[in-house]
Amino acid sequence: MELNRQMMTTRLLSRLAVAALLTAVLVPSTVYTQRRVAVATTPALPLASPESVGFVAGGLDKMDAGMQDLVDKKHLAGIVTLVARHGKVVQHKAYGMQDAERQTPMRTDTIARIYSMTKPVTGVAMMMLHEEGKWQPSDPIAKHIPEFANLKVFAGEKDGVAILEAPVHPPTMGELMSHSAGFTYGLFGNTPVDRQYRANDPLAASSLQGMIDRLATMPLLYQPGTRWVYSVAVDIQGYLVQKLSGQTFPEFLRTRLFAPLEMIDTGFLVPAEKLPRVATIYAWDQKVGALVPQPHDPGISQMPALPSGGGGLYGTAADYFRFAQMLLNGGEMNGKRILKKSAVDMMRTNVLSEQALNSKSGVGQALFSPAQGFGFDFAVVLDPDGAKRQVGKNSYWWWGIAGTWFWIDPSNDLIGIGIIQRRGGVPGAANHEDVSRRVIDEALPRP
Repeated sequence: MELNRQMMTTRLLSRLAVAALLTAVLVPSTVYTQRRVAVATTPALPLASPESVGFVAGGLDKMDAGMQDLVDKKHLAGIVTLVARHGKVVQHKAYGMQDAERQTPMRTDTIARIYSMTKPVTGVAMMMLHEEGKWQPSDPIAKHIPEFANLKVFAGEKDGVAILEAPVHPPTMGELMSHSAGFTYGLFGNTPVDRQYRANDPLAASSLQGMIDRLATMPLLYQPGTRWVYSVAVDIQGYLVQKLSGQTFPEFLRTRLFAPLEMIDTGFLVPAEKLPRVATIYAWDQKVGALVPQPHDPGISQMPALPSGGGGLYGTAADYFRFAQMLLNGGEMNGKRILKKSAVDMMRTNVLSEQALNSKSGVGQALFSPAQGFGFDFAVVLDPDGAKRQVGKNSYWWWGIAGTWFWIDPSNDLIGIGIIQRRGGVPGAANHEDVSRRVIDEALPRP
């Protein structure tokens, strides 16, 4: 099972990398614009001691031992962790190497590809447009994307040919926001629909519109609302942000979200002057028996023609803290309101049907059940014991394919963030997410 998961992870990352390479080569970077700042001063983080916000004295010190152990055993090249409570950063440290071959130390401001941690960012952009009345969860997706008006649903196959049927109901915007509309990545099965996705490769299209045009030719994998399947749904959301706002997707994020929150190192590209801060991605090589560096993205300093709402951003732990703290604050950060509290509450409330929760859907640690549901672009922990996660009830979280992770815990008013750059797992390695959650949970005072 773990080997299969690693293989699927590698395939997905490879496809994303190929898509990025193709778009960088085929389309000039002037298709989208993003302002570049030659010199930027990192905004100061609000710092405090762990004890001043209620952690047990010395409790978070165990993070050092846990993370350094992963580095010493060469299970990870480098790590950045950040812990915040009551709006204050109480732990923000770097361990190991940003680039092991060059012996470049990991830094707290190291820039990493955060991949699917892009998804909640795209979700917030969608909710901003929801507040402006641009869409409703009950809207059929086809109301906003007419190309999807005649999508059929896969209902089995006969002699290798797909059997298609009409959807019981048109997939809705709410289902699009929760990976339950019927789309897929095409990497978690071998149905005729999966094979079509792999052949048509919508994320390798030369534009967001091109992606939509490819998706319009393929059926849905399942009846809307009946399952949760990891998918291109958030890339479709990125297209919608662009269409509904009238701005390019990158420009909307830059002006409406990143600039107000002072997320100065987050974007779809990394300017040349910041490249020395970019971490190398590693993967386990079974033949060598070690982590080996992966090729750098040759187009990293060019705006991609298809900016992926599902996995395209680079960023830092500090930037993601500002984003996460805005959500924990109910949509506001440093006097700048991004969303209403009601919109944040919508995002962190499970919307999966009972049928979907009991359909054994999920991927990796995102396994859905009555103990763990899914809202709008977040997994939601409904029962921590049942979900086997050492976090407070109603915590919401996600992660990225290169190992970055975060969670927001309203019950304990805390945020945990981790930055690594590793594809897949390492045989016998401790789970870095579990280590960080355990340390933080044990550092909280008991009633």
